[in-house]
Amino acid sequence: MSGIVTLAGNPRTASRTRHVAVEATRTLAERLGRSGPDEVVDLSGLAAQIYSPEPTGDLDDALKTTADADVLVVASPTYKGTYTGLLNSFLDLLPSGALHGTVALPILVLGDPRHSLAVEVHLRPLLVELGAHVPTPGLAVLESQLRTLDEVLAGWRPQIPWLEVPA
Repeated sequence: MSGIVTLAGNPRTASRTRHVAVEATRTLAERLGRSGPDEVVDLSGLAAQIYSPEPTGDLDDALKTTADADVLVVASPTYKGTYTGLLNSFLDLLPSGALHGTVALPILVLGDPRHSLAVEVHLRPLLVELGAHVPTPGLAVLESQLRTLDEVLAGWRPQIPWLEVPA
């Protein structure tokens, strides 16, 4: 197992989504008495490989890291009211049940509060379909909250069944 892994599903490099995902993972890791994410899988640098007919070592490594995570923080911006096609295409490359034994924590970064339920209605079922245990409600972060992300994350209390997350 790979510990705590961050999966950022934004096609743009250095995205706000990646920032939110890494900060959420860092917050979780600190509460668990650990340092930041063990690994970050940023799909922005893998887009061409994900859609290539020939898999590459980097893509294979990213898929293995994702599948081997103990805890997987999965973040995406909302596109058309759901997660990105890039994230979907990457996760489609995992075999059925690949996330069995993994606790997944879904996060969506939203431009509009009307999309707040997308994290539960769209992203959670995708992770469950892959075998992940999603024990806590997903986190919806509005773009207008990015300036106060520390406050948003201070109120985020993901429940991980076999890990004690102090308040």
